[in-house]
Amino acid sequence: MQVTPYVFYSGRCEEAIAFYLDATDGELLFKMTYGDMPDETPVEDEGCISGVSFSPEQIMHAHLRIGQGELMMSDGAPQAAYGGFAVSLSTPDKAQGKRWFDALSAGGEVTKSWAPTFWANGFGMLTDKFGVPWMVNAYKPQI
Repeated sequence: MQVTPYVFYSGRCEEAIAFYLDATDGELLFKMTYGDMPDETPVEDEGCISGVSFSPEQIMHAHLRIGQGELMMSDGAPQAAYGGFAVSLSTPDKAQGKRWFDALSAGGEVTKSWAPTFWANGFGMLTDKFGVPWMVNAYKPQI
């Protein structure tokens, strides 16, 4: 079993895909726009919110691999404030963690500066330029 966050970007998903791929050296596994959907298929039948219209270039579904984790994304919902969660990236490599933190925080807001903690060689929290909260952790390897 795998738990995968599914995040909505309300018209900025294509920009978010490019940003995350660059910031994390991620891999695009799949991307489909609303224009790729067969004309006869109502968007509601595909799990989209009814009454909302989407342009053909907007992203219906995208799937990224970041390290050993995955992130699913879409333009398929109106923008809402994110709360009650954070997307977390973890690595034993302190330099890699710092690179992720710096890249993801570009244009966003740092909510906890990158620094060593009692549990990690480096840890920081941020809200990226899309409003998505992140925690980046360079954990101390267990011996």
